[in-house]
Amino acid sequence: MFEGNWTCSSCNAAITQLPFQPDPAREGGLVCRDCHKKRMEDKPRRDDGPRQMHQGDWKCAGCGTAITELPFEPDPARADQLKCRDCFRK
Repeated sequence: MFEGNWTCSSCNAAITQLPFQPDPAREGGLVCRDCHKKRMEDKPRRDDGPRQMHQGDWKCAGCGTAITELPFEPDPARADQLKCRDCFRK
């Protein structure tokens, strides 16, 4: 936690602790925990439906396991750096 003396830009409440070190250029946009929580509750959730999967024939750089499906289109120049789910979690 980072200690400091900031002010919430929404309700003007004092903020004395943050879980991150704020960028001095952006301190005017800080919000307290309560205002942040309220914003998240009011924000509509995105529902894009099921994620598009990309089919291919790749090998895991960690263990050599075949990778046949990814949730993104890999950059061909970096295809040799792909990792399977288990290696990625490690």
